[in-house]
Amino acid sequence: MIPLRSTERVYSKAVATGILIVLNVLIFLYQATLDEYRLTGFVETWGIVPDAISGHLYTLVTSMFLHGGWLHLLGNMLFLWVFGRNVEDLIGSGRFVAFYLGCGLVAGVVQVIASPYSRVPTIGASGAIAGVMGAYLIKFPRARIVTLIPIFIFITVREIPAVFLLGFWIVMQLFFGAASMNAGDLQNAGGVAYFAHIGGFVAGMALITLLGGRRAPPRPAYQDYWRR
Repeated sequence: MIPLRSTERVYSKAVATGILIVLNVLIFLYQATLDEYRLTGFVETWGIVPDAISGHLYTLVTSMFLHGGWLHLLGNMLFLWVFGRNVEDLIGSGRFVAFYLGCGLVAGVVQVIASPYSRVPTIGASGAIAGVMGAYLIKFPRARIVTLIPIFIFITVREIPAVFLLGFWIVMQLFFGAASMNAGDLQNAGGVAYFAHIGGFVAGMALITLLGGRRAPPRPAYQDYWRR
């Protein structure tokens, strides 16, 4: 299921969300200019390597802005745009950036705890974005998400309740995370850091409760038109 947009109204411009997306895209475009050897060194330097994290704590932040391919990047940025705008609208741009980075930090720490001896770099914004999704679930449980749903050879678009879509997503992360533990692969079962997703999601639910935030009241209808 691919979310396309939220039906929940946004009352302010998503400045921080837009800047985060642009920053991620620009860094990925830089990655795309590197040959395989230099790209490997770049990812090992700025991605989270759990076995070497003690001397490279900065990678808990830098890893959030690296991606492993176009699909990885585009998928993450789509989820950030769909869910990030409402959360930013709720708490303001400045606090949203702090919230986003905080969720990403927790996600990175949880992944390190889950696989402390791994030497495989972990990269991607999905831990931070999972936090945004957790916050959205807490604050907009009754919202509906316009979602693209492939069914065998057919594709349909439906409005799905946010509580169902996000609830299903986190249940799947828990399921695959548990499966990776049973398989003895806590780092990246199938190339996905499930424990970073889980950690970020829970952090987002907790942090948004502390931050609170109120939405701006709807503007009077006449303000939506030019006067003449």
